[in-house]
Amino acid sequence: MSSLPLTIQTDRLLLRSFVRSDVEALAQYHLLPSMQRYTVLRTRNRDQVGDALEIMCGEVCLQRPGNTLTLAMIRKGDDQLLGHVSLHWSDSTASQGEVLFLINPAYAGLGFAAEALAALFDLAFGYFHLHRIMVRCDGRNHHSIKLMQQMGLRLEAHYREHALYQGEWDEELHFALLDREWQRSNTVRELPPRHRVA
Repeated sequence: MSSLPLTIQTDRLLLRSFVRSDVEALAQYHLLPSMQRYTVLRTRNRDQVGDALEIMCGEVCLQRPGNTLTLAMIRKGDDQLLGHVSLHWSDSTASQGEVLFLINPAYAGLGFAAEALAALFDLAFGYFHLHRIMVRCDGRNHHSIKLMQQMGLRLEAHYREHALYQGEWDEELHFALLDREWQRSNTVRELPPRHRVA
């Protein structure tokens, strides 16, 4: 089983698996109407947040294609849950993965998402030895678009009016990064070496 052997530490964050006691902090941002466009697991009430949390609590390994690893972003010092990042293993033959992230708007714009994503990219390329990762982004989410560009991801596709969401056409951008293009950060604690997932 390819489970994460330890909590990942960055300068200001701990990235760890979700636990059931995270439910209230998760609900603070997961239930916001402004976040529903970006959530994989739709939630309309606290019971559904609990159901989503139960799924995320089980996303602790990349054992086969289709598996997802989801990590809570915990701020050091006060243990506040700020958001979460996920790595989905989408293809074993070509060593492809998809990264997803969601941050509580109360903590957006402070560099926490970039810090968590840098650690997740290090994990994807350095530990799981993926060759390419992709990140989807809503075409109207200018903050996420800017973040992807600042982190060195390349815009590879713009899907115009590809889906309806609450009566509006959705615009989706696809950004990507290859293993050789990623510059490893120096803020993440080393993990033990591991063989390729593919």
